[in-house]
Amino acid sequence: MKLGFIGADHEVTGSCHYVEACGKHILIDCGLEQGKDVYVNQDIPVPIHQIDYVLLTHAHIDHSGRLPLLYKNGFKGDIISTFATSDLCSIMLRDSAHIQEFEAEWRNRKAKRSGGEKYVPLYTMNDALGAIELFHPCDYEQKIELCPGIHVCFRDVGHLLGSSSIELWLNENGVEKKIVFSGDIGNINQPLIKDPHYTESADYVVMESTYGDRLHNTPPDYVAALAEVIDKTLKRGGNLVIPAFAVGRTQEMLYFIREIKERRLLDFDFPVYVDSPLAIEATSVFNKNFQSCFDEDAMELIRQGINPIRFPNLHLAVSSDESKAINFNAQPKVIVSASGMCEAGRIKHHLKHNLWRPECAVLFVGYQAHGTLGRALLEGADYVKLFGETIEVKAEIVRLDGVSGHADKAGLLDWIKAFTPTPQMVFIVHGEDEVCDHFTACLNEEY
Repeated sequence: MKLGFIGADHEVTGSCHYVEACGKHILIDCGLEQGKDVYVNQDIPVPIHQIDYVLLTHAHIDHSGRLPLLYKNGFKGDIISTFATSDLCSIMLRDSAHIQEFEAEWRNRKAKRSGGEKYVPLYTMNDALGAIELFHPCDYEQKIELCPGIHVCFRDVGHLLGSSSIELWLNENGVEKKIVFSGDIGNINQPLIKDPHYTESADYVVMESTYGDRLHNTPPDYVAALAEVIDKTLKRGGNLVIPAFAVGRTQEMLYFIREIKERRLLDFDFPVYVDSPLAIEATSVFNKNFQSCFDEDAMELIRQGINPIRFPNLHLAVSSDESKAINFNAQPKVIVSASGMCEAGRIKHHLKHNLWRPECAVLFVGYQAHGTLGRALLEGADYVKLFGETIEVKAEIVRLDGVSGHADKAGLLDWIKAFTPTPQMVFIVHGEDEVCDHFTACLNEEY
């Protein structure tokens, strides 16, 4: 049996781990690196065509985004995930491929003018479609035999619709060992999805540590806090721009805004624009998978005939013309657009149109990795570059603390302390350099 660490080790993105047992070669996640690349991912230790399985914890691109590249390089094995993760990857991998092709087209236009070399995209839409065909979804809590000697089970870990920790049993030469990969462990009391489920036993654990050096603030009344920002911004005549991951964070924002409107917390109605084709498709996946993934509060709304993520004056922008029209409409509005770290997608256009306006505000509601545009804005950048143009930052920059899909240090400790007896070894991954070291020291002291 072998366990290897390929990516997201002492950094947050690019998650990928390798297991070799029973003559099989397995990857757990295969994600893209996003933002500043501190540590280059290791090479996969066998030829790509020899990989038999990819076990996918969840659909976020930093865990799934290299699957089309894997396919491009010869992978033809099985990708195993939950049903919701499979559904989300069907749209997210296509969107990622579109971004890759668009970026290549833009770079090649510039290269043609300057005489530079042709840029080849990391992968194409055909590669994404090929990878999507390899998915084999399964239910939560279903112990599956991958092959003689190897079994796997996916357990809801409360980070994203369909997200899982992965339990892997390996029986080789009469010796059985169990490895648990935490995936991204969710925060408690998130809207829509369930709290993390705990796992009780393992020989070895590979555990994330994204927020392993901090405690989330006492959870605010998200609805009241968001209502206050909307009220202040729109009453001074500005737009409130919310960069939000298309999958997960966008649906949470819709959940909160529905409650604001239902409780009539503001003395005026206001339009909300979701400008992300991916987010619109993802919302339909949420609606499709509610039975297996929604928490009791969301299910109670559904039993009352209420869609938890729809409300009056909600507008969905699908086409580019619909997207452009948003910023030519003078009415103050809320704009929810991807990507959440402002690195790609339509959010960059909305920032270009609104950052220079002091009456507007940009509200961050999720993690911003080092090296991203979102992190630069949060850290007080006076100017940013968008589409080759320098934009002065005059809009109010706001952060809604406590809205996190990741468990904090206390949540991580709760998760690992559920194992009885204590695992033989816990490997700490998926955290910035100092955070991994801090959480490792914390475990050595407290666990």
